[in-house]
Parts: sequence; C-alpha cells; structure tokens
Amino acid sequence: MTKKTLLVSEIFPPTTGGSGRWFFEVYSRLSKKDYYIAGGTHPDAEQFDKQHPELSIDRWHLKIPSWGILSFSGLYAYTTLFFKLAGMIRREKIEALHSARNLPEGFLCWLASKLFRRPYLTYVHGEELQTLAASRELFFMSRLVYNGAQRIIVNSANTKRLMIDYYPSTSDKIRIVHPGVNSEYFVPAKPSEKVRKELGWGNRTVMITVGRLQKRKGHDNTIRALHAIKKAIPDILYVIIGNGEENEHLRELVRELNLEEHVQFRGEITDGQLLRCYQQCDLFILANRDINGDIEGFGMVLVEAQACGKPVIAGDSGGTAETMIPGETGLLIDCTNPDLIAKGVVSILTDQEKHRAISKKARDWVENNLDWKSLVHKAAAIFDEL
Repeated sequence: MTKKTLLVSEIFPPTTGGSGRWFFEVYSRLSKKDYYIAGGTHPDAEQFDKQHPELSIDRWHLKIPSWGILSFSGLYAYTTLFFKLAGMIRREKIEALHSARNLPEGFLCWLASKLFRRPYLTYVHGEELQTLAASRELFFMSRLVYNGAQRIIVNSANTKRLMIDYYPSTSDKIRIVHPGVNSEYFVPAKPSEKVRKELGWGNRTVMITVGRLQKRKGHDNTIRALHAIKKAIPDILYVIIGNGEENEHLRELVRELNLEEHVQFRGEITDGQLLRCYQQCDLFILANRDINGDIEGFGMVLVEAQACGKPVIAGDSGGTAETMIPGETGLLIDCTNPDLIAKGVVSILTDQEKHRAISKKARDWVENNLDWKSLVHKAAAIFDEL
C-alpha cells in the first residue's frame, strides 16, 4: 500500500531546472491523494499551480542563505522550515518523505526522521557532490542525510559511481532512475518558415544549447569553435537559451571574437517557446566538461532534443553518455577542445544523409527507452520500498 508521501524541493516548476522538470514529470503522474509537494516559491507559482490541479502543492521559501547550520542565518532558516515541515507531517498525516537534494531539503527530512520516525529517500544529481565534499561542515551534514536515508535515487551510473567514491557505505541503498521525456509532447516537426522567422533564424543553420549559463556547460568553448565552424558553414547561428552566472562573460567573449552575427542570446523562455526551438533547430549541443569536479550529472535537455528528432553533441565527462547512443544518435567528444567541437558540428551539419539518419535514430531511441511512462513505474516501485 502506498504511503502518504511529501516531496520537499526548492527547484520545482515554474522555477527552471532539469531536476525540477524531473520531479514534475514523475509526481504529476502519481496519485494526488498519496503524494504532496512542498515546492519553492516563484513569481509565477500561483498561476502554475492553478494550471496543474493534478498536484497537491504547497509553496515554501526553501532558498536559504546558508546550507550549513553553524551560522545564525543557516540555523534560523532550518529551524523555521522544520517547524513548517513538522506542521505538515501532523496535518496531512505524512508517512514518508522525499528529499530533492541532500541539502537543504535532505537535512530537514533527516531531522523529521529522528523526531517523527518517518522513512525518507533522497535524490542525488551528481554535480552537488564536489560542493559538499569541499566543506567539512556540509560533508558532515550530508553524511548524516545519506546514512539515514532508506533509499538514494541517482540519475545515472556515473552519479552512482561518484556517490560510492564519496560515501562507500551507501552502495546497497542506491537505485538508478534516468531522467526521461514526454515523447508525446516533445515530437519532431517539419521546418517552418513562419516559426523560424519569428525566432529570428530565417533560413540559417542553427545549433542550440539549453540550460543554466554555468562554466561546466561549455558555452564558452562552443563560442570559440564558431570561427572554425563558420568557415565550413558561413550561415551558422548559435542560439543560447537560459540565464546564469556566466551570462556577462559569454556576452563579452562574443564581442571580443566579433561573433555578434553568429550568436543569439534568448535568456529564459516558456515551455512552448522551448519546444519550437528544439523542433526548428538543426543540432543540439551541450559542450560540458569537468570543472574541478563540477560535472554534468545527466543532461536531460539532450534527451528532449533527441525526442524532437535532433542530433546531439555532448562532452565526454559526467553522465551525458547515458543520454544517447554515441555515434548513432549523437556524438560524445572532448569538449575542452574547441577544435574538436567544431569538427563534430561540421561533420553532422554538412552531411545531409548522416544528419537524417541520426535524427531518426535519436527519436526512436528516446521513445523506446527514456519515455516518462515507463520510468514513472520504476520510480514508484522504489517509493514503495520505504
């Protein structure tokens, strides 16, 4: 019998992020009477929640100034949130807890497990492990959370390997559930002159990257690769979708290299606009690399692009290899080298037959292996183990 369960997650739509999308796709397919969500606040949260009556969702201020408990601000935030969590456990008779991350959500669930004796599981995405290991305080707190969890769900075999490296005692409780895609929503579409004109693309050859503007995602090296790419593909346009801490640096790099005519920054866009970009582009690239242990845990956007029938290129670090069939639905390359990025892009975009074959294989691969319908059943079976 399914336990009445609460997911605690700061990152939840309409807040953007691959993990938030993962949680929405899974929990929106589960019983509303059995699964509750404490999601982070957002200016558009009220409108989003009204549009999704299938969710039992409450909004909490989960963005805290410090993940640690040794500072006054951190201790105060945890105390305030714990009282909120305790109230919901009592009010809704919550029997199990799901933590979106180790910190801060996981520490709240660990505290609740001690006071209310509720089992909990926590999710691990991969990129957070280096951050936790870099701080003695955060590593101590994270070890408490991982050791106390009944199950740990990771997004890839690579993340599982990293978890066991950092926390060897957790190996028996780790389960892998890959992020997936709604293959009935993310579908291929024919090139549309009207849509491409609205996007400002016209008839140009377009490659896109979607995600937060973070150093590990390799937007900078993709920009550097454009000089070599445009020699073979003069009309190439690189479209960058998302915001983040690298925004100003990337814009300055484009100016320095005189590539303003070849790069378009679109910032944050709606889900509908994102679908149109996937469908109308010619290639998707996520040139991720390892930055001092900061890695791409999986790369959900690579799956979404393939569902729309697009060839993908990704870096050979982290868990991105598990999003594709390397050499058949896309390319896995060393994205620390802009020349190799350029070579990969040109090899796909200048060979129409190759592009067509990869596109078809990409759609088939995702539809048969990474659709949410099958993945939700796998996740629900793990939930029932608590």
